[in-house]
Amino acid sequence: VLRVYKAAVQQTLDILFLPEGREFLTSTDAVSRDSADRTIIAWDFQSAAKISNQIFHERYTCPSLTLHPKESVFVAQTNGNYMALFSAQRPYRINKKKVEGFAVGCEFSPDGTLLVTGSSDGKVFFYNYHTARIIRTLSAHKEACVSAIFHPVLPSLLATCNWDGEIKIWQ
Repeated sequence: VLRVYKAAVQQTLDILFLPEGREFLTSTDAVSRDSADRTIIAWDFQSAAKISNQIFHERYTCPSLTLHPKESVFVAQTNGNYMALFSAQRPYRINKKKVEGFAVGCEFSPDGTLLVTGSSDGKVFFYNYHTARIIRTLSAHKEACVSAIFHPVLPSLLATCNWDGEIKIWQ
């Protein structure tokens, strides 16, 4: 172990390194009897200090964070069935554009033009990144599709998986 970072929360749900690796983001979820704190925290990689914990306060948990491959933005997938876009540079402002989507993993295509996400009904949705519109729906699994990810070398291939352990490769 090289470093330990500790947030005063119950759960860290996802980690996203920002370009150049000097900072990273975590999605957190802390619920107690009296309050709920669901936020995205920015960290300094070298010092382990929190840069900001005021990026996104919402009533919905963000189980997944993903970075755009070409632009300085990231997406937070929420349990409110939408994805929120943010600047990947300080002060990490939210872009008012929101994309409908289910609370499972999401990812950009290698060229950054598509945003793909699975859904609770087993479908995969392909969104146009610039218009936030669904351009294709794929019936992938009988159970919830919990992840959809593009192949890093062969961008026409997509892998999907469900809770039953089934993994499918699509072209």
